[in-house]
Amino acid sequence: MKLRLIAALAVTAALTGCSSYQQPPPVFHEVLLQPYMLETSDQVRVIVYGQTDLSNTYSVDQAGFISFPLVGQVKARGLTQEQLAKSIEGKLRSGFIRNPNVSVEVADYRPIFVMGEVTGAGQYPFISGMTAQNAIATAGGFSPRAYQKTVDITRQINGEIFSGRVLITDPLRPGDTIYVRERLF
Repeated sequence: MKLRLIAALAVTAALTGCSSYQQPPPVFHEVLLQPYMLETSDQVRVIVYGQTDLSNTYSVDQAGFISFPLVGQVKARGLTQEQLAKSIEGKLRSGFIRNPNVSVEVADYRPIFVMGEVTGAGQYPFISGMTAQNAIATAGGFSPRAYQKTVDITRQINGEIFSGRVLITDPLRPGDTIYVRERLF
């Protein structure tokens, strides 16, 4: 009887320790299916057809804007690539170019961050289609003490910060922070 009680208490303690971290909310994975929204530190390539002097790569600054020739500051944070292109077209149309045709694509995504039980924790470039496992490999792989099945990811979605524990095969978003925990045994 005592043995069962001790076993039950051990299981309860283990589950309590694990349950202190909740599963990610549904929005955590839903955002992966939505169009990409630009954010600070993204690099965008803007092409204005027929205007080679305006076509260039621009950085989204800390305030969420790009500094575009002729029109000045253009809001980029929270917009899709298509929305930013339409915004630039509208600004160029009002007094600069009669019928502008603008295209925007992401040249470089904002970096991801890998922490915890990896060989080389730090900031790494995001590559489209990257998973947590790819990020860990980029960071030199797991340390000998790493728990290798799940990781904790912190993700910003519409200005809010969400965290969740996911499988290492989960896809990442630019700006994610991946934390590899230490295994217990």
